[in-house]
Amino acid sequence: MAEPTNTPMPASTPVPASSPRSSSPIPPVPSLTPNATMTTIPIRAASIDALSHRPIVLHIGDPIKYNLGTYTEFSQAFEVIRPSVAERERAAFIKALKERRWGEFSAIFRPFWGTGGEMGRWDAELIDLLPDSVRIFASAGAGFDWADTKLLGEKGIIYCNSGLAAAEAVADFAVAMIISTFRQLPWCMGAATLPYLAPTSSNTTETDALARLVFQACHAQATAASHNPRGHVLGLIGFGNIGQQIAAKLGHAAFGMGIAYYDVIRKPPTVEAELGATFHETLDGLLAASDCVVLCTPASVDGKPLITAETLRAVRPGTRFVNIARGSLVDEGALADALESGAVGSAALDVHAEEPRVHPRLVKMAGLDGARPGRVMLSCHNAGGTVETHIGFEELSMRNIMAVLRGKDAITPVNLHFLPKKV
Repeated sequence: MAEPTNTPMPASTPVPASSPRSSSPIPPVPSLTPNATMTTIPIRAASIDALSHRPIVLHIGDPIKYNLGTYTEFSQAFEVIRPSVAERERAAFIKALKERRWGEFSAIFRPFWGTGGEMGRWDAELIDLLPDSVRIFASAGAGFDWADTKLLGEKGIIYCNSGLAAAEAVADFAVAMIISTFRQLPWCMGAATLPYLAPTSSNTTETDALARLVFQACHAQATAASHNPRGHVLGLIGFGNIGQQIAAKLGHAAFGMGIAYYDVIRKPPTVEAELGATFHETLDGLLAASDCVVLCTPASVDGKPLITAETLRAVRPGTRFVNIARGSLVDEGALADALESGAVGSAALDVHAEEPRVHPRLVKMAGLDGARPGRVMLSCHNAGGTVETHIGFEELSMRNIMAVLRGKDAITPVNLHFLPKKV
């Protein structure tokens, strides 16, 4: 469940004056590891003699939108082939791979999360058809459960995600969701609007009267269920880039929360000291010590949930739960049971097990019905969704490919442990 270790974002290449931006506007990612330095990978334009021998990059998805300067250099160094939407549909894509339609390409480039996935999951059926020349698959997005990274690695292909580019956006969103669980925001916001948005009567006077009652009830009652985050323990499941940024934003220097974490790989003492983080060797130990638990770890390799009825028995009564990782990591029925029993007091979920479907019991708990209204905040997998994140997806994916095809180390690899060991 460990995320890739913190890696500083590489510097971007200046965009020509005629381009919309003078440079890729990615804010520097704060280094959470002491003594880390910014890495710059030089881009060398290919000579005329080398043009016919440029490595081929298979670009799946929409054209570049933001980092035009970097892409100019990228396309000069490599021959970029972008299959059409029709060619990217699974059956057509398989046919093209069998025909070697795109030649002996060296890299696969997916700069956007919303497109480039038309062929479906990258499993053995697709991976076995890739030419032996492929050395790297660089993609947008933090998660990589849609690709068999183990099989890619065994074939000698490095898979690089772009979680580093999304880390700040996801961490910011997590802060909002954590505050929501402490301050009962779904209740407070819903009470101010829902009587008008979903009136129970066509009579305006009756609707206004009901709205006043709902408003006044929330104003009077929500206080007793609300708490300041300060002084409470924030438990992070996963302590990679996103987990560490959440800790930095909510720890003692800011919101005054105590920081605890569980990860299969313990972080260096310097990182723990900088963030004031306490390591727990077991998940149950973390759950028992936390007032709010945040799931910020990649999806399980075996696809099994990490948060189940069994693990939820270890939580403190009335604890809070936030998921900004993957919906598949949570048994949502078990979470609903825990919310109904009071074992979990409130929750906030950005991701869901059966997206775009949201669990109906959790939807009901997000509303104002019942004795404990608005216990759950729900959103539509929006945590990483900012313009800055997509700018970073483009830039980081290109930087990964340029590094590997020039014989340098990948910036954000996730499957190096699966690559064949060099003799």
